[in-house]
Amino acid sequence: MIAFGPVTSRRLGKSLGINNIVTRKVCSYSCIYCQIGNTVHKSMEREVFYAPKKLIRDIEDHLIRLDRDHKPDYLTFVPNGEPTLDINLGEEISILKKFRIPIAVISNASLIYDDRVRADLMEADWVSVKVDAVGKAVWNRINRPLDGLNLSRILEGLHRFASNYKGNLNTETMLVEGVNDSTDILNRNASFIAGLRPRKAYLSIPTRPPAVREIRQVSVEKLMEAWEIFTESGLHVELLTGFEGTDAGFTGNAEDDFLNIPAVNPHLLN
Repeated sequence: MIAFGPVTSRRLGKSLGINNIVTRKVCSYSCIYCQIGNTVHKSMEREVFYAPKKLIRDIEDHLIRLDRDHKPDYLTFVPNGEPTLDINLGEEISILKKFRIPIAVISNASLIYDDRVRADLMEADWVSVKVDAVGKAVWNRINRPLDGLNLSRILEGLHRFASNYKGNLNTETMLVEGVNDSTDILNRNASFIAGLRPRKAYLSIPTRPPAVREIRQVSVEKLMEAWEIFTESGLHVELLTGFEGTDAGFTGNAEDDFLNIPAVNPHLLN
């Protein structure tokens, strides 16, 4: 299935998902927290997964079946893997604009050093880029990138994209206990992300069974520290602490968010 939903998203309202990599998980990372599991096929080579006409037709057929109450707020590329591995992504975004629905892409940013990838993402209205670590050792541990990827090139590509992108740029940082939650790492991440000047900087914790079962969520105290560090860096911070599509976890008020976290994830208090 290429098109699915719409599903309720705190970030995007009613989001109609586009799985432009359906057959298997194809990704440049194998993040330890990934809810899809370990990467079946690691790749950093862009390729054709679907002919654009087929993908657009599937989305159009899906939209036709929706009544007015379920019209999506966004068409969101969120596949089984990294969406920018689809070499036709830019063309698909351009064609989808005929539906007059904003287009979002949720990316791990691993290919953003590529001029063509940045050009494709420029076409989207809303882009989320992953920044879990800006140091190589932590990056290798949490994202488990494919050999051949270069963190310095990725970080430089993020700066280039952010300096030219006219749409709604957001970052997402997944926090894992004992991996990227030290005060030093949080300060380094916050400093780098502040330089991108995103509309919002999201802080996440694993809420679904992760690829590496042994990993643990950060404590409420550590999440609060992260929120404070990111906020003091001038970032507009929001928390993603529960399942997308539930009413719990994010209220828009930082104090209430922290109070609500134990209700969504009671084992955080252990």
